[in-house]
Amino acid sequence: MNHPLMLKLSSDPKNVECVEPFVEKLVKEYHISPDMYGNILISLTEAVNNAIRHGNCNDQNKTVKVSMQQVSEHKIAFQVSDEGPGFDFDSVPDPTSPENILKMGGRGVFLMRQLCDDILFHDNGSTVEIQFNI
Repeated sequence: MNHPLMLKLSSDPKNVECVEPFVEKLVKEYHISPDMYGNILISLTEAVNNAIRHGNCNDQNKTVKVSMQQVSEHKIAFQVSDEGPGFDFDSVPDPTSPENILKMGGRGVFLMRQLCDDILFHDNGSTVEIQFNI
């Protein structure tokens, strides 16, 4: 296993743009396929955006920590942690149900579930772990 790659961001919404160079670096380092790149970038961007907006409520004194670790020869995992109280990840509304279809937002966790191979919530939901088979 390799050492984890880390990214630490203040909770400013514009810091979401730091995710792409982070993903590009690890794609090169771990020889990740272009097909997987998009899934990782979208999922990680959603996780960081949720941590900044919902977890830390855009409080720039709070940080979001992103780490990536290769957990096996064919699997990598990202952990995104915020300083918020967490949330009930089992009761996230389904954005595809008729009453939610026109609502703005509310699709981040749904997207992550669709694009990654596994998603786990830790620390009462203030840390999300998204895993990809590479």
